[in-house]
Amino acid sequence: MRREGNPEFIEALARGLDVLRCFPPGVRAMTLSEIAAATGLARPTARRILITLEQLGYVRSEERGFSLAPRVLELGMAYIGSMNLWELAEPHLKHLVAQTGESCSIAQLDGSDIIYTARVAVPKLVTLAVTIGTRFPALSTSLGKVLLAALSRDELNKALAEPSRSGITPRWTPEREEIEDTLRTVRAKGWAVTDQGLALGIRSVAAPVRDGEGNVVAAVNVNAHAAETTVDTLIDHHLPLLLTTASAISADWAAWQARPLETVRGAL
Repeated sequence: MRREGNPEFIEALARGLDVLRCFPPGVRAMTLSEIAAATGLARPTARRILITLEQLGYVRSEERGFSLAPRVLELGMAYIGSMNLWELAEPHLKHLVAQTGESCSIAQLDGSDIIYTARVAVPKLVTLAVTIGTRFPALSTSLGKVLLAALSRDELNKALAEPSRSGITPRWTPEREEIEDTLRTVRAKGWAVTDQGLALGIRSVAAPVRDGEGNVVAAVNVNAHAAETTVDTLIDHHLPLLLTTASAISADWAAWQARPLETVRGAL
């Protein structure tokens, strides 16, 4: 599949990225055999890739096998820095947190998952820890529903065909007809709500963030604990504030896109 129709595809690079991505959540180290099995690579090939990644500082050899090194974070932070997403979102998220008293986040879509790219949290008891880089199944989150609803049918089919790499089994696992109905409602409303679909005790409401051409490039949400915040409160009180915040972030995003190239280079 990788090679079809693209003679420029570099298989060696893809295999190296496969190795970096094969470490599941909560697993500190993997043996060479486990890595080879997880990536579908022959042991000698996996070993050469691991030795290369170790010399570059992205993995470490341990008694049990290999583990990811902190330098891997540079890859994700390079993306965030290039988008300037945190600088754009931070003041708006902080203001929204002050207004709602709840944690607020921004996420983007990666296959059938969402990945958190910006967040301002409040110290409350939650059932799942969330930090920048956290990955959740998109369908079971308000952020994911907003992002999936913005896709074309072909894009949606492709996204849903990819298995989640979050390591989490959500409480809500709908059939395709229910998915279509849910996303149709999100498109009509322009926002999405989730009531404990991902995990018990978590409910949230999300809205889209758009670029200067009106494309949905991210989603922003207000996240609350079900024991403290009702769905009515999310929709009646938090949602209007959230929509205002999403609009403000979208405006800043569009303005950033419209900057002259030399100005953007000077700011990085």
